Amino acid sequence: MKILVFSDSHGELRYMTEAVTKEQPDQVFHLGDHALDAEFLSRSFPLLPIVWVRGNCDWSIKSPLTRLIPINGLRFFLCHGHSYHVKESLLSAVYAAREQQADVLLFGHTHVSFLERTPDGLTLLNPGCCYGRRPSYGVILVRPGNQPEITIKTLEGE
Repeated sequence: MKILVFSDSHGELRYMTEAVTKEQPDQVFHLGDHALDAEFLSRSFPLLPIVWVRGNCDWSIKSPLTRLIPINGLRFFLCHGHSYHVKESLLSAVYAAREQQADVLLFGHTHVSFLERTPDGLTLLNPGCCYGRRPSYGVILVRPGNQPEITIKTLEGE
């Protein structure tokens, strides 16, 4: 299974559309800041499952701040990150993911891509932002019984 992870698209729809067309994923996660962009994507690709959470710029959206999504035996903890103050420290977000017994913590908010695996096995992914000069996104390959293969990819920006 291939999952694309977007965050902080801020109304820029073309890069997400380009990535979905190029990657042909089975699932998309949008980590907020313009969650309405995820709704647009779901209308553009009606057969593609898309899950999103609310970011700090999503004032009028009724989506939850966090979600826990199980896929093929792995637990993905989705958040935008602002409510865990990820610009200052990842500690609160990591604790929240561990409380949920997550295998992968997905967050955004900083606009800076980040990928790390902790010694105890928690994988942290911030796909960066999907607009501007270096739009980026995450790709997660999930195979039953294996650790997920995660990469960060960039597109040609403005």
